[in-house]
Amino acid sequence: MSNNGVPRILKFLRTLNDGMTQEQLAQQLSVSTSLIAKFETARQIPLPDTAEQIDGIFGSGSLVQETADDARKAVPPDWFQPWPEYEAEADMLRWYEPNYVPGLLQTEAYARAVLAVGMLPPDVAEQRLAHRLARQATVFDRKTPPITSFIVDEAALRRGDRVMMKEQLLHLVEMSQRDRVLLHVVPLDAGLYAGQPGNFILATLPTGATVAYTEGQLDGRTYQEPTKIAALVNAWEAIRSVALPQDQSRDLIARMAEEL
Repeated sequence: MSNNGVPRILKFLRTLNDGMTQEQLAQQLSVSTSLIAKFETARQIPLPDTAEQIDGIFGSGSLVQETADDARKAVPPDWFQPWPEYEAEADMLRWYEPNYVPGLLQTEAYARAVLAVGMLPPDVAEQRLAHRLARQATVFDRKTPPITSFIVDEAALRRGDRVMMKEQLLHLVEMSQRDRVLLHVVPLDAGLYAGQPGNFILATLPTGATVAYTEGQLDGRTYQEPTKIAALVNAWEAIRSVALPQDQSRDLIARMAEEL
């Protein structure tokens, strides 16, 4: 059952305000009508600033803000709960992914496909999708985004429907051209290397502390223990040593997109 009450509340507030249309609300927010539609079909959760604007338009106090905040907290499984908060406040994120495109870099179509193969109920998959897209906005749409460094195995970029992957690869090229976004690919000819046991993320917080997240077949876990963080930092450096430089990685991804 969905824990996202935003769709119901938005529709109710529009009805109360002389049947305001999605288009009219979008104009007042200076956003696309399709974004309002995503809010009202639980495909995306309003960011805090947007939720505050919506409350301002409808004079609804903090109703939309609180509902959106609850939705963001309710969607992930319990074992994932601590991580989005660290991710949202981090000054730097380092993400290694051997099997998939990192979640923060996924297109909507790719993210939906990844969630679909996880055999989740359709309503849960849609909630997870909305949460993933909201996480992307929380990281990249900040006034000063964190430094984000991604390393992905080339094999992960060659797995998936051709049309979907072409869009995804072009998105990676675009993202890699942003300031403060570093993207590296471990080429297929790198052979065996340190990162193949599994993915992990390192978040460096404003305090200077680093926390980590890893995920397996059944669940994920957040780590703060210095010895485990140190082991993952060492793994990061070992993986980085076999990855292509940023420019060569971008060129490789662009060539792969052209081939599709």
